[in-house]
Amino acid sequence: MTRTVLFLCTGNYYRSRFAEIFFNWHAERRVVPWRAESRGLELFADNVGPMSTHTIARLRRHGIPDGPHQRLPLVAAHRDFESAHHVVAVQATEHRPMLERLFPTWLGRIEFWEIPDLNCASPQEAIPHL
Repeated sequence: MTRTVLFLCTGNYYRSRFAEIFFNWHAERRVVPWRAESRGLELFADNVGPMSTHTIARLRRHGIPDGPHQRLPLVAAHRDFESAHHVVAVQATEHRPMLERLFPTWLGRIEFWEIPDLNCASPQEAIPHL
């Protein structure tokens, strides 16, 4: 049985998308029975394209093709939490308040990391922690 990890960030455009694709790339090669999904908590209309150029650049740097993963950001829904075996919010200080407001009943199941967004850290600083 394949299990699912759900990565959450604000816009499902940069951090959570990188975590999803990077995880799946390595899980597939190592034949690990886990699959990652990613969602955003508050999507932004001003994002350009389906995925951050920083995410694309880092994927390519790792030799991971971005083409098969080009999709528009997806917003989190209760069904995403219901189907996930593990949930990770990539930045506690940013995402805990959103999750308390949007999905308070799921808080006890969420692992919180502290990986900052572009307003606080460069992609070179943040992405390696994902």
